[in-house]
Amino acid sequence: MSAAAPPGVHVRIARLAYADSLIFSGFSLKLEAARCTCLLGRSGSGKSSLLRALAQLLSASVCELQIECSDHLPLTGRVAYMAQEDLLLPWLNVLDNVTLGHRLRDRSHNRPEVRDRATRLLGDVGLRGSARAAPGELSCGMRQRAAIARTLMEDQPVVLMDEPFSALDAITRLDLQNLAARLLHERTLLLITHDPLEALRLGDAIYTLDGRPANLSEPLRPRGPAPRPAGDEQLLALQARLLGQLSASVP
Repeated sequence: MSAAAPPGVHVRIARLAYADSLIFSGFSLKLEAARCTCLLGRSGSGKSSLLRALAQLLSASVCELQIECSDHLPLTGRVAYMAQEDLLLPWLNVLDNVTLGHRLRDRSHNRPEVRDRATRLLGDVGLRGSARAAPGELSCGMRQRAAIARTLMEDQPVVLMDEPFSALDAITRLDLQNLAARLLHERTLLLITHDPLEALRLGDAIYTLDGRPANLSEPLRPRGPAPRPAGDEQLLALQARLLGQLSASVP
């Protein structure tokens, strides 16, 4: 865990548009400190755009926004971002992929303490024996585990994840949800997902996006700590409720 306590984050988007398509206008979302916020919505509802806005990956010409943290410090430099794809570099082995941030920032990836920490994280995600393997030698689930280790290696208090488990089979997805809940439970986490049950297993607050420009629902707050049992009766009832909301939403 990062030494710094994770902040709450409040993002306000005055305007986010691509060409003539207005995605957000007068939009506001608060992420609770050290909690998992999940965001659901149909394809094209703006979920990934919101994540990229929070990661400050959009130009000012596309997005006008204001980000405030509860500790009154800038968010810049305190975010780990995990995209839908694992984005492992095929010419680097797994260990070198996990230490990629250190390689790009300050060439510290070969320091013993950096490699030792990366090795421990690979052990946490069940890949200690694959540290020297090439990404092409790994299964899809193993590649996602390596991507989670790389995200954790950044040791940032705020983590943004864009459908990180969407390409996995059902059992591997459940396993990695459990892993994420264990390793990220003290971070301020925003998780984008298409899967209502995934959101209900992991999220402390669950929102849906609807309309154009997008509107945010009232939060749904499941009981109990994550990861919640997939067969829990309350979760299954809430899953049906969320599916109803999504079915009724504007494409």
